[in-house]
Amino acid sequence: MTRSTLLIFVFTTLICTTSCEEIKKSKTDLTTDQSLDFELEKKAILETLNNETKAAFQRDYESWKDKWVHRSTITKTYMNFVDNSFSESVGWEEINSFVKTFFEEHPEPEPVPALLKDINVRLYENGAWVSYEQQDSLRGLKRETRLMEKLNGQWKIAGMHTTIYGFQKDE
Repeated sequence: MTRSTLLIFVFTTLICTTSCEEIKKSKTDLTTDQSLDFELEKKAILETLNNETKAAFQRDYESWKDKWVHRSTITKTYMNFVDNSFSESVGWEEINSFVKTFFEEHPEPEPVPALLKDINVRLYENGAWVSYEQQDSLRGLKRETRLMEKLNGQWKIAGMHTTIYGFQKDE
């Protein structure tokens, strides 16, 4: 199976799964669930995302790993349209190993991108689907989605997809 076929399959599955869940919960927008304070949860998720980004760019391994769910079911993917590369890590052990190796091979901190001020959030009880754009001074425009889980009162990353578009060329 080619990468593009695999990507189409993964995205189609995600869309279908999300659509099916939306149909099941029709007429009930979970972002207005009275048991959740949407703005408070959004702020806590934003803080987790910004702290994870700072830790990754500053090569602070302990702080970085604290922001992630440590299970075999989590995923992390990168699609880079600038250099036509793709990487996928499945499960905490693989993600952890990838990041540890990256930090060891690239120990110098990178400039931290402007921290996020706003994100799109859909809350689902103890889970959230988050999407946003970020401008990275080294890589250009990135669009990211994160699957978040609230564990012991703390929002953690349970899935990450990053698409890198690079810098816009002046015409």
